[in-house]
Amino acid sequence: MSPTALETVSVLLEQWSSLPMDERVGAFRALPVGADDDLFFALSIGDQAELILALPPEQRKVWVRALPPDDIADLVQYADEEDRPGLLAQLDEPTRREVRALLAYEEDAAGGLMSPRFARLRSDMTVGEAIRYLRRQAQAQLEMIYYAYVLDPSQRLVGVVSFRDLFATTDDRPVAEIMRRDPLTVPPNLDQEQVARVFARHDLAAVPVVDDAGMMQGIITIDDIVDVVQEEASEDMQKLGGMEALDLPYLDTDLVTMIRKRAGWLALLFVGELLTATAMASYEDEIAKAVVLAVFVPLIISSGGNSGSQAATLLIRALALGEVRPRDWLVVLRREIASGLALGGLLGVMGMLRVLAWQQAFGTYGDHAFLVGLTVAISLVGVVIWGTVSGAILPLVIQRVGLDPASASTPFVATLVDVTGLVIYFSVAHALLTGTLL
Repeated sequence: MSPTALETVSVLLEQWSSLPMDERVGAFRALPVGADDDLFFALSIGDQAELILALPPEQRKVWVRALPPDDIADLVQYADEEDRPGLLAQLDEPTRREVRALLAYEEDAAGGLMSPRFARLRSDMTVGEAIRYLRRQAQAQLEMIYYAYVLDPSQRLVGVVSFRDLFATTDDRPVAEIMRRDPLTVPPNLDQEQVARVFARHDLAAVPVVDDAGMMQGIITIDDIVDVVQEEASEDMQKLGGMEALDLPYLDTDLVTMIRKRAGWLALLFVGELLTATAMASYEDEIAKAVVLAVFVPLIISSGGNSGSQAATLLIRALALGEVRPRDWLVVLRREIASGLALGGLLGVMGMLRVLAWQQAFGTYGDHAFLVGLTVAISLVGVVIWGTVSGAILPLVIQRVGLDPASASTPFVATLVDVTGLVIYFSVAHALLTGTLL
C-alpha cells in the first residue's frame, strides 16, 4: 500500500466517528484495493456493521464473508433485529451454521467469544501426517495456528500440541507421545471477565472452550480478550462515575440515551444528598449556638467521602482482578480499619493544627479553640474510618448478592458517607462542647 493511501486510512480512522454515514461510505468506496481492507479491519464491530449495512447489496457479501465466524456473530448481534436475516443470508451454508451456533450463546460468555475454526488432530497420527494435515487446514482461515488440538472420534478434547513441538520432533513419532494431556479449558457459559482472568493468570495465547460432555466447541484467542478487557474496563469506569454503562462509544451514543443512562443514578444521588440536608436540619440548634461548627462541615464530609471513594476504587479493582473475594471480608475489614485509623489520624492532626494556627494568628475560634480543634480532629478520625470501611465492604456485599461491584460507585459511597459523617461530627461536638459552646 502506498504511503498516500496509508495516510488516507489514518486520517479516515481519526475522523470516522464525526463523519456522516454517506461520507463514510463514499470515502471507503474511494479507497484503493488493500487500503479498504486496512480501514475495514481497523474499525470496531459496531462501525463495521453500520458500514456494511450502508453499502450496496452487491458489496455486502464481500465484507461480511471477510470476517471470521465469531466476529460475524458479534456483527449480527450489533445489528437491528430486522437487519440480521439479511446479514446471515450473505454467508455460505457452513459458515451460517457456525454463526448460528455462536449466536446461541450469550454475547459476554465464553461461547460468544470463541471461534469454531481451530486446528484439529487425531492422537494416532504421526508428526509427519499431522504437519501435512495442518498445512491443508491452514488454507481454511483458521483462527490461529500456534496450537493444534487433539480430538477423539467423538470430538472430545484429549490433548494439545504446539507447532513448535511438532516441528522439533521426528516425522515418525506419534502425536499422542508429544501432546500435553488435560489442557486448561473453559466452559461455554463462563463470563468473559472470568475468561480474561484465566488468560492473565496463566499467560495464555489461546484457550479451548469445552462443554460439559468434554466436546470441544472452539477456541478463544488473546486478541479477543484484549477487546474484552477494554470493554470491561470502560464499563467499570462509567459505573464508578455514577452512571449506567454506555452500550456504544461516547460520540455514537445519542443524546436521549446519554441522558437516560445518567439521570437515574444522578436522581438517586440527589435523593441521598437530600438526607444530608435533613441531617443538617436536625442539628440546627447546635449550629445556632456555635456557628463555628458549620465552617468545618465541608471539611468533615469531603474527607469521609474521599476516603470512602479511595477504598471503593481499590476494592472494585481488586475484585475485578480476582485478587479479593467476598469471603475475604474480615481481612479487608481489619486492613481498612487500620488504614482508616492511620489516615484519619493524619488528617485529624492536620485539622487540629489548622484550628490552633488560625486561633494563634487571628483569634478566630475564641476561648474554646482547643476544644473546637479536638472536635474536628476526633471527627476526622471517625469519619475517615467509617468512610474506608464503607467503601471497602460495600463492593464485597454487592458482589456477594450477585451484582456488579462497580455499582458501588464512588459518588454513591461519598453520598452515603456524607450523611453518616454529619452524624459523627455533631455527635462528637455534642459530647465535647456541651457546657462550653453548646
